[in-house]
Amino acid sequence: MIEAISCGGVVIFRGKILLLYKNIKNKYEGWVLPKGTVEPGETHEETALREVLEESGSRAFIVDYVGRSEYSFTVPEDVVAKEVHWYLMSTDSYYSKPQREEYFADSGFYKYHEAYHLLKFANEKQILEKAYAEYQERKRNNQWMN
Repeated sequence: MIEAISCGGVVIFRGKILLLYKNIKNKYEGWVLPKGTVEPGETHEETALREVLEESGSRAFIVDYVGRSEYSFTVPEDVVAKEVHWYLMSTDSYYSKPQREEYFADSGFYKYHEAYHLLKFANEKQILEKAYAEYQERKRNNQWMN
C-alpha cells in the first residue's frame, strides 16, 4: 500500500465557493476542490496555499483548519491510501484560471447549494459542509473579512 498526504482548501469569497472542473481525456470528469500533494520540506499550510494558487490562480489565505478526509484508490501497481488536510480559506476576488497542465478545464465561484451538488466526491461534500458552517458562524460574529 502506498500512503499519500495532500492538502487543499475551501476558498470562499463573498459567500461563494471556488471549484475546479477536471477532465482527463474524457476518462475522468467532475467538479472538485483544489488540493495536491505535500512536497518535501513543506508544511500542510504551505501545500494547501500553493496548490490553490497553482490549480486555480487564486491567491488565497488560510482562515482555519477544517479537518481531514481519507480515502483509497487503486493504481495499476498498488492501492493508494490518501489523507487530505483541508483549510477554510478566503481570497480578495473572484479571479480564477484553471491549470490546464493538471487537466482542469474550468473553474469558478459558486453559491453553496450549487457547489454542494456539483462536487463529485462525498468526502469533499462533507468538508464543504463543515467549512461553510464555520464561514457562516464567523460571518454572524463579524469575523469574516469579505
